[in-house]
Amino acid sequence: QVQPVESGGGSVQPGGSLRLSCVTSGNSFSVYNMGWYRQAPGKERESVAIITSGGTTNYADSVKGRFTISRDNAKKTVYLQMNNLAPEDTAVYYCNAKYTRSYWGQGTQVTVSS
Repeated sequence: QVQPVESGGGSVQPGGSLRLSCVTSGNSFSVYNMGWYRQAPGKERESVAIITSGGTTNYADSVKGRFTISRDNAKKTVYLQMNNLAPEDTAVYYCNAKYTRSYWGQGTQVTVSS
């Protein structure tokens, strides 16, 4: 079983940067497809970025060119580097680990405001 734990959220001004981290417990991290999702108030949860076990990445159109997902299998950690943040990026960001089952973290708040 895998338990993701997110960190790195906070408040930042428009144009700023944050790096989210998600460390997982359990074994076999390298076989999991890892993803970052977000949910803004009053909206459905949406996919932000995915990185497969093989390292292939996929991004939502709204974050392409600004966000970068990466993983460190030795540290059982996935990262989301977020640059040029905008107010519309404000949301709770969730980490997901998926193999035969899907596991979610508790989320970390990101607020972009001047």
